[in-house]
Amino acid sequence: MHNLTLLSPAEKNRIELDKQAAYIVWQLKNAKAGYEAITTQAESIADDDERDFFNHAITKYKIKMGVR
Repeated sequence: MHNLTLLSPAEKNRIELDKQAAYIVWQLKNAKAGYEAITTQAESIADDDERDFFNHAITKYKIKMGVR
């Protein structure tokens, strides 16, 4: 088991971005949100590396959940 409190702020933020990506794709799959939710969330991320990480996570979860 891992203690998440021991992670650096950057690592904690990546975990949060990954969770947000998974949730948005879940919402798409279940027709609770549209594709604009991805754009809105991505535009709110100021750091380019974090935005890229988020977009890769979106792609990962789209494949896993079978969302186009």
